[in-house]
Amino acid sequence: MSEGCCSPRREPGSVVGEIHVAPATTSAIERRRIEQGAFLMGTEDADAFAADGEGPVREVEVDAFAIGVTAVTTAQFAEFVAATGFVTEAERFGWSFVFAGFLPAAVRKVSRRPPATPWWCGVEGATWDRPEGPQSDVQGREDHPVVHVSWSDAVAFCSWAGGRLPTEPEWERAARGGLEQKRFPWGDELTPDGKHLCNIWQGTFPVKNTLDDGHRGTGPVRSYPPNGYGLYEVVGNVWEWTADAWGENRAMRGGSYLCHASYCNRYRVAARSANDPTSTAGNLGFRCAW
Repeated sequence: MSEGCCSPRREPGSVVGEIHVAPATTSAIERRRIEQGAFLMGTEDADAFAADGEGPVREVEVDAFAIGVTAVTTAQFAEFVAATGFVTEAERFGWSFVFAGFLPAAVRKVSRRPPATPWWCGVEGATWDRPEGPQSDVQGREDHPVVHVSWSDAVAFCSWAGGRLPTEPEWERAARGGLEQKRFPWGDELTPDGKHLCNIWQGTFPVKNTLDDGHRGTGPVRSYPPNGYGLYEVVGNVWEWTADAWGENRAMRGGSYLCHASYCNRYRVAARSANDPTSTAGNLGFRCAW
C-alpha cells in the first residue's frame, strides 16, 4: 500500500490503553438494510493502484446487514461523548493531523509534518470538537462527519450504538448502490452533465482549491443525492474506517475532500487505503453497520 495525500499516520504501534464503553439503550442512527447477495468486488481499472490490491475483480457473497445512511456526524458523536464521558485517542495523545491549508502560518511553522505528506501538520490540541486546534470549534458543523477519530474510537462508538464497523465487502457492496462495476456510486462519469456529486479537491493539489463543488473541507453529510441504496457521501467528504485488517493497519474506504485525480483518486468505489489504527486526521471518519 502506498501512502497517499489522505493517509497521514502516527508511528505504528502507538498505544494509549484499552477503550471500554457501555452500549446505549437505543440508537437513533438512520440505516438501510442490504439484503444477502453476491456482487463483483474490486476493479481492474487502469487508474487503480496496484499496491492497494483493488483487483482482481471477483464475485463475493455478503450476508444481509444494515449500514448507516450517512457517516457518523459531529452531533451524533457529541451525544455519545455526553452519554459516556468517552475520551478519544487524539485527546489522549494530545495532537492530531490537520491539513496545512486550514492553519495560520505561525501554527504551520511549529507543527510536525510527515516527510512524505508535508501538507499535513500535527497540531497540538486538534480533536473531534476542535478540528483545527484549540482556537476552533464545531459550531455550524453539527451535521458534518465527525473527524479526528481513530479506529478504536470508531469501534467504541459503533459498539455503543449497538453495531460495529462494516467489513470491506459490506462497505463496497453498499457503496455501489446496486450498480455493477461502475467507478462511482452513480456511474462511470465523475461529473455527469457538469454536476458535482461528491466532495473532493478541485483545482491543483495541494496549492489551489477552486471550490467548484462548494466545499473547502468537510461538508454536511447530505450534500449530494444518495446512491441507489439511499446512502449519502459514500465517496469523498471523509475516509471511513472499516473492520478489516490490512497487515498491521486497518482498511479505510471512500476517499475524502482532499482526494484529487493527479495524486490520490481513491474516491472510486473499489479504491482502498489503510492506516495505523491509532492515526487520526481532519478527513478521517466512519459509518456504522449492524
